[in-house]
Amino acid sequence: MTTFAELGLAPDILRALDEMGYVSPTPIQEQVIPRALQGGDILGAAQTGTGKTAAFALPLIQRLLPFASSSTSPAKHPIRALILTPTRELAIQVEEAIQAYTKHVPLRSLVVYGGVNINTQIPILKTGIEILVATPGRLLDHVQNKTLMLTQVNTLVLDEADRMLDMGFMPDLKRIVALLPAQRVNMMFSATFPEEIRKLADSILDNPTFIEVARNETAVTVTQVMHPVHHERKRQLLAHLIKSRDLRQVLVFTGTKLGCNRLANELNKAGIHADAIHGDKTQQERIKALDAFKAGTIRVLVATDVAARGIDIEALPFVVNYDLPHNAEDYVHRIGRTGRAGAKGEAISLVSEAETRYLKDIEKLIGSTLEPVIVPGFEPGAADVPAYQSRPPRHAERSERPERHERSAPRSKPAAPRDALFDAPYVPGEAPRNDSAPALMRSAPKKQVAALFRSPVKPDSAGQ
Repeated sequence: MTTFAELGLAPDILRALDEMGYVSPTPIQEQVIPRALQGGDILGAAQTGTGKTAAFALPLIQRLLPFASSSTSPAKHPIRALILTPTRELAIQVEEAIQAYTKHVPLRSLVVYGGVNINTQIPILKTGIEILVATPGRLLDHVQNKTLMLTQVNTLVLDEADRMLDMGFMPDLKRIVALLPAQRVNMMFSATFPEEIRKLADSILDNPTFIEVARNETAVTVTQVMHPVHHERKRQLLAHLIKSRDLRQVLVFTGTKLGCNRLANELNKAGIHADAIHGDKTQQERIKALDAFKAGTIRVLVATDVAARGIDIEALPFVVNYDLPHNAEDYVHRIGRTGRAGAKGEAISLVSEAETRYLKDIEKLIGSTLEPVIVPGFEPGAADVPAYQSRPPRHAERSERPERHERSAPRSKPAAPRDALFDAPYVPGEAPRNDSAPALMRSAPKKQVAALFRSPVKPDSAGQ
């Protein structure tokens, strides 16, 4: 087993890692750290939960040690490293990690992001810092106000570059890169590599080393469960699962901000303490909700994909896909919030017939089939989605549509409904028990599942 010491890290950094309980490097850390210590550009393919923050932060810190100083003179603390992230939550998480890693070295760091008063960040910038973590928009605000300079940056890190492009940050990234010195080390990390990411990498990186670790793979510690259900009964089913199984700390993903608010309100009406975070919430509201969720004072946190980026909750037990993502790769990101660092977790997906095309894409991506588990009393029937419907219902209100920066990649072409789910007859009471599912549920084998959304299914009396 490789140790952090064998990777060539300095004693003061190793001391901090030891105090944090780090035992051995993850695969991405083992591959990135030695290369980054040499100063070469890196293009990393890694999803959330693989330890990539330490992979880029630890060698970055070590390479900055010659510039460390205990002096408070701003002239001795120009910004040497710039780390860009797509969301406020991820920026905060990264800076907290850097604070812990630099506990025993005199390097200063700061995080700047929008949604808060910019004037509170300026005094710290004036004292001088070596490491700046920022979201693109707020960084450019400071540049415009001339409250920081980027002329001495020697390391640039782009974290979750694919999400930055999804959120429309490409123009901001081009402006920021133009402000940096030409001679610098660049590291870019992305979970997906569409053509736009490759073009961005070509424009920023110089002969990078490509390192790929567990991209688009789900952790073996995560149990994946799929419940077919009529879309209008999803709220009731979610409340039923939470109450009947006494689920705690449940992170629920929805597709829209309006749907996020509505679901949180409905859960509260059902006696389940819940809160919502999304792009329209202020930073203070988002931090308050996240802190309450981590502390266990709220039971359910409902979030959109954008707001959930960067949420890192130790031993998070449950993730629910209330709405399946239109981009299959987002499914991997979502369920990667649980089952981290070897802990066990459960990912629950509530799937209506209109979402079967997305389910098919997800199964193709992860290379396995999500076996349907019928929850007694919530079997889809003839009154549900019509057989001819080939796409989800249109949003009734414009405000319910996903915002541009909250949309995933373009939807794939509609596919025929999954035969195993919607075409073969299902005989209640004949399905064998699924030992991996809770006792109140029954697994429906692929060839025995009813035309769930096209013909009425009467639950057997034993399942009532």
